Amino acid sequence: MPQELPTVGEYLAKRLKEIAISNIFGVVGDYVLGLMDVLLENNLQLIATCNELNAGYAADAHARLNGISVVCITYNVGGLSLVNAVTGAYAELVPMIVISGAPSTTQQRQKLLLHHTAVDYNLQLDIFEKITVSAVRITSPTQAARQIDLTIAACLRERRPVYIEIPSDMVNQPCPVSEIVDLPPNPIIDQRALSEAVAEAVELLEQSQHPVILAGVELHRYGIATQLSKLLAQTGYPFATTLLGKSILSEMHPQFIGSYAGTLSPEYVRQRVETADCILCLGAFMSDINLGGFTAQLPETRLINANSDKVKIKHHFYHPVSLPAFMAGLTSKLQPKKAELLDIKPAKDSLSDNFEVKASQKLTNTRFYRLINHFLFNLPGESIVIAETGDALIATIDLVLYGDTEYIGQALYTSIGYAVPACLGAAIAAPERRPIVLVGDGAFQMTCQELSTIIRHQLNPIFFLINNDGYSIERAIHEGSYNDIQPWKYHQLPQVFGKSWSCEVRTEGELEQALEKAKYNENSLSFIEVHLDRLDCSLGVKRLGKALSEKRSPKS
Repeated sequence: MPQELPTVGEYLAKRLKEIAISNIFGVVGDYVLGLMDVLLENNLQLIATCNELNAGYAADAHARLNGISVVCITYNVGGLSLVNAVTGAYAELVPMIVISGAPSTTQQRQKLLLHHTAVDYNLQLDIFEKITVSAVRITSPTQAARQIDLTIAACLRERRPVYIEIPSDMVNQPCPVSEIVDLPPNPIIDQRALSEAVAEAVELLEQSQHPVILAGVELHRYGIATQLSKLLAQTGYPFATTLLGKSILSEMHPQFIGSYAGTLSPEYVRQRVETADCILCLGAFMSDINLGGFTAQLPETRLINANSDKVKIKHHFYHPVSLPAFMAGLTSKLQPKKAELLDIKPAKDSLSDNFEVKASQKLTNTRFYRLINHFLFNLPGESIVIAETGDALIATIDLVLYGDTEYIGQALYTSIGYAVPACLGAAIAAPERRPIVLVGDGAFQMTCQELSTIIRHQLNPIFFLINNDGYSIERAIHEGSYNDIQPWKYHQLPQVFGKSWSCEVRTEGELEQALEKAKYNENSLSFIEVHLDRLDCSLGVKRLGKALSEKRSPKS
């Protein structure tokens, strides 16, 4: 008796479970209800968010920890609300599978004027083709398995979003299964280019007296951080990370000197990187935030810049060369250098500084983050620090994360409002880790409703709502009335959504007491509203402002 074929929806569910998907973020809608039923019947859990944009941000953070994620939405009104989150995931190498319901193929052929439609039936597909590495519409059940396999493979291979659109009448159609499941192919490598790149890089690094490694986000996204560990163990070189690559390895590593972002960086980190006679840059994006508003001084004459598929040394390009193969080549050929000659000041040493809380002293931005760093050092278990776009993102450059603490920050696309829903996705992905969220008042007002979903799922993050009366990062760039927002009683809001603990603080003593309470409030959300002066910004922003001011008014 022939085996009964799975339906298109069942086949999709099977393939998602095979790549370790257990949770799907999304919002219901009539064009996707049938598909959602199938997904639920196949033991996939739906994390229903308050809106589609938040579902996308949650899926983004989930994928950064889990390796891949899925978001499921309805047609146009859902999909187009999701676009900003998917664009950010594309920019920052986040593998996300977007699944959308759609009107039936019969309705589309008849060109009926239906709810949620506009322009034509290709509108959503056309848009997602531009912000994903593969976008397909399932129109034939006989081709569905092949399309699903190829699209998932593209997501895994390229580490970027993909899009699958399933008309409502395709969900329960019998689906002939592909005989061969497509897996991501091994990257193409030009062995001669690889050998020459390794030889030239080794020659420069062996001649150098004061080298440094600058590690970036691709090491995390492509799962090759262990290659960095081996290279560090072999060479003894100091290393810094870009902001987007923060926490690639434990920041307790004895060779880690801090996060580098041009003049946004602490002075020692900036000087150590920029005065190195050879800079080995591995998997980093040369973006404006990573380079401190392009204030970074990384001259090509001293730079070896290796990315996922190419290497640039001075003015020489080597392509296609895989990053792990290049790093393995360096590890096998480089000789260790003496530690006393490398000027390594481990970032972890800063945590041993004596820090005395001044109970009655009004909180400042600088003192707040120092208190937070000591709090993280003493927090039981492992955590995930999530920094919102804006001053909080810049301030976390100075944080030194204890143990194997993870860090999430949208440091390239920088979409304000990311952190609250990202907390949801991170907490679902790593329930054994406690999220620590640093979010400004302006950003919080954009996506605050996702506190509701966090409470609904009985998660226990600690939120620090930094209330400085508006858009402080924008004030630092250019002041104007458009930086003002309506003041809220932020600490009262979590209780509107459900079980939670919250308070507000204005002094160091009040914050210290609140931290102690939050530390042991492990069964619900903790929310601390921190009052700071409206013009009180992070050390990084102050350093950048000083550098830009000196650039505009050079000394005579």
